[in-house]
Amino acid sequence: MQISEYSIPFIGEESQAPYKQAKVVLLPVPYELTTTYRKGCETGPEAILAATDQLEFYDVELGKEVVFETGVFVHDAIADTRQPHHQLTPDLMVEEVKAKISHLFADGKFVITLGGEHGITAGVVAGYQQVLSEPFTVVQIDAHGDMRHSYHGSIYNHACVMRRVLEMGLPTLPVAIRSICQEEADLIAEKDIPVIWAHEIVQSPGDWIEKAIAQIQTPRVFITIDLDGMDPACMPGVGTPQPGGLDWYQLTAFLRQVFLTHEVIGCDVMELAPLTESVVSEFTAAKLVHKLIGYYSDSK
Repeated sequence: MQISEYSIPFIGEESQAPYKQAKVVLLPVPYELTTTYRKGCETGPEAILAATDQLEFYDVELGKEVVFETGVFVHDAIADTRQPHHQLTPDLMVEEVKAKISHLFADGKFVITLGGEHGITAGVVAGYQQVLSEPFTVVQIDAHGDMRHSYHGSIYNHACVMRRVLEMGLPTLPVAIRSICQEEADLIAEKDIPVIWAHEIVQSPGDWIEKAIAQIQTPRVFITIDLDGMDPACMPGVGTPQPGGLDWYQLTAFLRQVFLTHEVIGCDVMELAPLTESVVSEFTAAKLVHKLIGYYSDSK
């Protein structure tokens, strides 16, 4: 397995580990077909990887160079809608992602999937479920509920991804949610989904993380991060921004606690849609990926 012409090394060539030695695999999935507002998330994975060239190897919070400790391999991109010959329908994309994730996870890799639209996560989660015999919790960082049954004629629309996860029989913990429809509100009430609302985070800045962690009832966790879960003041380059999200330190403090208290089996970082006039969003996303690698490394 080699780096493709598409793939860009994480923080430069010297940090790129061979596949067999790498503990962490970054899987770019530049797929975009169902986005409904601002377009451009198919360019997100490449923008994140390119921005890592400006990162420092040293993590100030953890006090070490985590990349060399874990070994990082950048996988070939899959389901690339920028390639005319690879225009998968959403259901076929989910199957391709599922097959790849299950293979990488079975190989013992900690995979961070880089999107692409949030609908990709349905395939990612299905891939883990195919390998694991016991349920795990999907922790969702997001501005939106993403729990509609269908949207714009597709059950695999990015606005439906967490509904597909719930249908897999997996518990979820949505965090920083601040935009839902009536259908989603009814579903949350019916299934008693333990949502951590964005306004509650502001109202209880001292204990919301503890409250959120207490809602996770399984030893294993998968973390899906839609970057619009962050406040657009910190992360403007997303397709569907909503005011009032998490800032950098709220997000990283929460993620750190999840890694310290549970076995995180994988993560994804979705929906970066870079802006032409600013590199803030892609650099912040790149640093977030670096933090996820560090938290994984530090939890071992």
